Amino acid sequence: MRRNPARFIFLVLGAVGIAYIAYQNGAKLLAFFYQRFQEGSSYANNPTPLAALCVLGAVLGLAVGNTLHQGFERTFGAWERAHSGDKVNIFLSILFGVILTVPFMVLFTALGAFTATFATLGMMLLVSSIALYVIRQVEDILPWSKNRGKGRRSAYKILDTNVIIDGRVYDIFLTGFLEGQLYVPKFVLNELQYIADNSDGLKRQRGRRGLEVLRQLQAKVTLDVGTHDRLAAEGSDGVDGRLVRLARALGADLVTNDHNLNRVAGLQDVNVLNINDLALAVRPLVLPGEPLELSITREGSHTGQGVGYLDDGTMVVVEHGARALGKDVSVVVSQVHQTERGKMIFAELPDDGIDDEGTQRRRAR
Repeated sequence: MRRNPARFIFLVLGAVGIAYIAYQNGAKLLAFFYQRFQEGSSYANNPTPLAALCVLGAVLGLAVGNTLHQGFERTFGAWERAHSGDKVNIFLSILFGVILTVPFMVLFTALGAFTATFATLGMMLLVSSIALYVIRQVEDILPWSKNRGKGRRSAYKILDTNVIIDGRVYDIFLTGFLEGQLYVPKFVLNELQYIADNSDGLKRQRGRRGLEVLRQLQAKVTLDVGTHDRLAAEGSDGVDGRLVRLARALGADLVTNDHNLNRVAGLQDVNVLNINDLALAVRPLVLPGEPLELSITREGSHTGQGVGYLDDGTMVVVEHGARALGKDVSVVVSQVHQTERGKMIFAELPDDGIDDEGTQRRRAR
């Protein structure tokens, strides 16, 4: 087990500190108890209750020390991961809070030392929080924060709702083509939960499939969920707009299969990994004049046409293919059209291309 000196120090200090407090206050409490209810006896003659209070205080101190250590690690871990612009914003906010609070310290001293201390700290915290909020609203124009998403690339890959429901992102991740830290915004997870609870059966099934994909991903890798959502506060631009703003703030890649989101993100200098584009890129190359073998499954939109499909789902429109409906045929590619949704292949059926005897041929892949 890896040693953690900082955790050990927090545990010791917590146990000793709370045990000492229990000893000091427990002695007074036990003295009052014996004087009030057991006249003529003294707790000093029976140290067991006091020892029990000290042990209880030590146990409670261990829990307090462990909690403080966890908070300490989370706070400083978040500080180390924070962008340098965020650190400057926090520093300036605290400095601004101190400067504005100092003139009021003279007024607070009239309230007494105890009240003045808490009033000063409270005002400093309030002013610093307001200053930080104001700075974050205008950070796009600040020299240390402006366009930081464009110039800085991070290892984060932000998943949107559609790509999670699609499910192929899980298989792509297993192949190793998708590297880096996968990030799921909390508002995307909320949208998935909303879809999974929808009264419509189809939507409910899609939402539950998305949640199952996240569960499978979490079993393979640590998912970062919602820790940086504050960089893109909720606005009127909806989930897609918030995803783009978050990707810009983190310098992250946006993983999606949504064509419209792809366009919007591209216009705002956000790098998009579209799995539909990846699927199109790995499809086999088909050239005019190349022979293909497929099955004619239905008639086309024009008279005499037949339609078949390659193993990857690409549609092939075969001229004069209606006469070979339901049969395996050998066709020759005449044209290949590339569209936003994929390829559409046009082919011609030679007179001797029909496989009347049902001979097994190797399918085009």
